Amino acid sequence: MKYQKTLDHVINELEKISNYNYASSIIYWDLETEAPKEGIEKASQVLGFYSGESYRILTDLEFNKNIDLLLENIDLLDPINKKIIIETKKDIENIKKIPLNEYKEYNELLSKAQSIWAEAREKNNFSLFLPYLKKIITYKQKYVNYKGYNEHPYDALLDDYEPGITVKQLDIFFDNLKNRLVPLILKINKKKNFISNDILKLDYPIEKQKEFSIFIAKYLGFDFKRGLLRESTHPFSMSLNKYDVRMTTRYFLNDLQSSLFGTIHESGHSIYEQNIGEDICNTRLGGGNSMGIHESQSRLYENLIARSMEFWIPIYPKLQETFPENLKDIPLDLFYKAINKSQSDLIRVEADELTYSLHIILRYEIEKELIEGKIIPEDLPKIWNERMEKYLGTVPDSDSNGVLQDVHWAAGLFGYFPSYALGSANASQIMNSMKNKLNVDDILKEGKLEKIKEYLKENIHKFGKLKDPNEIMEIATKEIPNSKYYVDYLIEKYSKLYEI
Repeated sequence: MKYQKTLDHVINELEKISNYNYASSIIYWDLETEAPKEGIEKASQVLGFYSGESYRILTDLEFNKNIDLLLENIDLLDPINKKIIIETKKDIENIKKIPLNEYKEYNELLSKAQSIWAEAREKNNFSLFLPYLKKIITYKQKYVNYKGYNEHPYDALLDDYEPGITVKQLDIFFDNLKNRLVPLILKINKKKNFISNDILKLDYPIEKQKEFSIFIAKYLGFDFKRGLLRESTHPFSMSLNKYDVRMTTRYFLNDLQSSLFGTIHESGHSIYEQNIGEDICNTRLGGGNSMGIHESQSRLYENLIARSMEFWIPIYPKLQETFPENLKDIPLDLFYKAINKSQSDLIRVEADELTYSLHIILRYEIEKELIEGKIIPEDLPKIWNERMEKYLGTVPDSDSNGVLQDVHWAAGLFGYFPSYALGSANASQIMNSMKNKLNVDDILKEGKLEKIKEYLKENIHKFGKLKDPNEIMEIATKEIPNSKYYVDYLIEKYSKLYEI
């Protein structure tokens, strides 16, 4: 190719960035799972160094000239390199607007903030985390101004996770959810004792929970030769590459659902990463797509698959054998109802499918107002509690179970939360399409989940970032994202469960 040397230079520089990101990810993993508190300061400095080196490459004059030259001759490139150059240019445009010292300081801040958040949550002390949160919000407000936006400042943050999505579109999406789901939720609230989940709140030995978490991850298709499962304050997944995918869960003695569905959720993310195509796995395209696509995979496994009756038919006996004291005399239909009980819970990650989106709406509205400056961080506990009561009819008994429950703000992930709701909507659309091509119910009853894994790999996973989110949805479902399937699924499922 005429510009092969130019392309080689760009790919070589991007490989350096990939190496810095790899090293940074290892440090982040360590900080989140087992690093000693006294080591945080030095780890933060190292992360700042790596982020600074990546910044220098992306803003380097020669590198930028080569990117622009390749863009001018983009039709000479194969589809993979074409996409790599286009996405790299987007990164350059975003990052070059941020001063280097601010970029490094921000990355150091995040590495400290996540550990402080964990301590604040453990101690139920919002004031510990507040100074860090204020700095993060100030940075985000500056970032919005650096990046620019057309209509709403929050659009600039949304674009980092859902390219092209806007506040205007999300307001319509969330209004539709509220208008159609809240009436059903209110009816179910009147039948709050119709379904009991008390059996899930008995004593479940932690070591046995860990044993079953490994079993369920393997059963879903997670490859432990290429991955790890550990503990953390807040469950998360991290992909270094498709050959090293790591995830965490958390365990509570009196709550079987937390580890069970936390592990299933993170397995959905991780299986996605392990299925990235070989042709792109060592490039910057070798990871999951937008967060709405990524969340569609975790929510699909967690809810549409693992909260179905069919899923448990072949493996419920295994769960009973693991916890015979609690479950040996509990029939599957009662267990199924228990794991699908709808109630206004304090904790987002443990919320049922029906009320989950209200947790997202609460966070979405608060984030918008923080970025606009309409509310201040000092007032967050009060605002959080007021809106929990407004949307879910319940008030947190502590900041740990309220405003401090999520790690996302400590990780700088403003604009991320809407992806959870978008992911749930995408998951329902994908499942609807998959059921038109596969007999999903029979596959689940027979315990042949490799067929589902293979279907998702061929229609979603293998493409990584090579395709845009709407392209992925069109490949997988033959249409662009449509929230109708999500709302229809929830109304049908919960009306039947609660006999409404």
